Amino acid sequence: MTVLAAVLILIGLAGIVVPVLPGPVLVLAGVAVWAVPRADAVGWTVLGVCAVILATGTVAKYLVPGRRLRESGVPGRTVAAGVVLGTIGFFVVPVIGLFLGFVLGVYLAELARLDDRGAAWPSARRALGAVGWSILIELAAALLAAGVWIAGLVAG
Repeated sequence: MTVLAAVLILIGLAGIVVPVLPGPVLVLAGVAVWAVPRADAVGWTVLGVCAVILATGTVAKYLVPGRRLRESGVPGRTVAAGVVLGTIGFFVVPVIGLFLGFVLGVYLAELARLDDRGAAWPSARRALGAVGWSILIELAAALLAAGVWIAGLVAG
């Protein structure tokens, strides 16, 4: 079970960097595969701590970049256009289409709103930065959860 848990955690970490798989869900599933059959205090504690870390990371990955975009003056409808084109891009160009579509959607929405190419580009750059922050926050939470799992392996 430990090997299966490690494989799930590694696939989950890869799924965060390459957004094809639900990374945090797979990391938590890997920890659960290891913790549930143990049915001891160490296993349940590790599972609970990892669940809290991953849930906090998931909330933060939306709140922090979203707040930064709002503070920089990017309207919500611009972000919504980015999300729509990012979703379409995900299916048109696997893996990188999500990022490309999001940035393109933000750029086009800002171009329509501001009617100036030069003024639309800074918003697209801020959106790209927000995507980067989102990935980093989620990856940090998953790596911290993986570290807790490794500590549980050593302790248990």
